[in-house]
Amino acid sequence: MKSTETEIYYTINNSYSTLNKLTNTTKNIWFVCHGMGYLSRYFIQYFKGLSSDENYIIAPQAQSKYYQAPNFKHVGASWLTKENTLVETENIMTYFDAVFENESIPKDKNLIILGYSQGVSVAMRYIAKRKLQCSQLVIHSGGIPKELMPNDFNFLNAKVTLIYGTEDEFLDEERIIYETKRAKSLFGKNLKIKPFDGNHNVNVKLIETLV
Repeated sequence: MKSTETEIYYTINNSYSTLNKLTNTTKNIWFVCHGMGYLSRYFIQYFKGLSSDENYIIAPQAQSKYYQAPNFKHVGASWLTKENTLVETENIMTYFDAVFENESIPKDKNLIILGYSQGVSVAMRYIAKRKLQCSQLVIHSGGIPKELMPNDFNFLNAKVTLIYGTEDEFLDEERIIYETKRAKSLFGKNLKIKPFDGNHNVNVKLIETLV
């Protein structure tokens, strides 16, 4: 006899992290999606070099947490896997909706959406699905979801920056060519490509030049 799976709906709680205060002097609001293995409270520390008066940072927390090898003492988190991807994506979109509603982001601020590594996929899907207008999109060392097409971003009037390390252990020459072509097809003249000498790490110096 085969087993069956039943889908149910229920309410869950999840956290997110913020850095600095949202005030009248704030110019930029960053929504930054971490990569696999991070927790938001640690990932957000990469942005502490930005002016605290002008920058307010929001770091959502991936809901799927796990103990990391080899010692299984430190906890990391993951946004998505190949298992139930469509359903899990919708769960993340609903969670992001709740974060934005809770923060009540003023429309007169520059909204910057940044995805790093695995966080690229959820950041870009959210913009496309919710038709979220932002001033900047930063694609940092991550893959663009294959289902996204140019018409998904026709509404977007934003500066787009593609950042990757030339020594990134997860990128070979073929993958770099593929991802840059994908980015160009989606964003055209709004795209700037900024490779750097380095591996799969958050490039704090490059990020700080964006504002």
